[in-house]
Amino acid sequence: MARGFIDCHCHMSANEFTQDLDDVILRAKKAGVKALVAVTEGAGEFEKVIQLSKVYPGFVFPCFGIHPLQGSGQDLHSVKIQDLEPSLSLFQKYRDDIVAVGEIGLDFTPWFVQTTQERDEQIKVFIKQLEISKELDLPVNVHSRSAAKVTITTMKEQGIRQALLHNFAGKPSVAMEGVQAGFCFSFPPAVVRNEQRAKLIKQIPLERICLETDSPALGLDKDVRNEPQNIMIGCEYIAKLKGVSLDRVMEVTTQNAFRLFPKLKA
Repeated sequence: MARGFIDCHCHMSANEFTQDLDDVILRAKKAGVKALVAVTEGAGEFEKVIQLSKVYPGFVFPCFGIHPLQGSGQDLHSVKIQDLEPSLSLFQKYRDDIVAVGEIGLDFTPWFVQTTQERDEQIKVFIKQLEISKELDLPVNVHSRSAAKVTITTMKEQGIRQALLHNFAGKPSVAMEGVQAGFCFSFPPAVVRNEQRAKLIKQIPLERICLETDSPALGLDKDVRNEPQNIMIGCEYIAKLKGVSLDRVMEVTTQNAFRLFPKLKA
């Protein structure tokens, strides 16, 4: 198996990368990144991420998913089933190309989601995409904010086996429920600033941890665009917290990624 890193959750179809993606990819490869699992947030990105996988074959691996928050800026709103429906045929059309269903999940951040109805609608959209993942026999790449327990419970109820909980920030006790269910967890560079996350990483077994950057967000500096080349930051931090070598973290997290996303091996 090739030595190197797998960035299990990044947004390569984001507008922030439109101008210089070739350079970003080159820097990632130089930093030892072997594959990028590229998630989407809305249907408008689906064709774009497929295109990227053709421009960078064997390096950019596309996922399709509708994020629990839609729109941007002032228009950011909790997802509705109507946000998902137009894209359902694309999951089928590109079923052989995508490596996971994501970014999907739940986000109950109070200033975006204020009613029970909005929460219920989010859960409905989440379950629909979990069903698609089962139908296509694909893992899920999952967002959970202010909703860790509900997210994990919902996945268990739906019989999900293969899942990555990205940038997980729930309680350690909730994380352990996910560990017992066989789920994996990944952490971007920004976690090095977060004491709570250190406790969480210490508790989650290395065999359940993957690496991610969440590029272009969640880098070391909030005001600087994050890139996949920064994957080493998370790796070093996890190694320090676990008291193991960098090589060990690289090796185990890469094995975890290949196990979680079998299509990466192809």
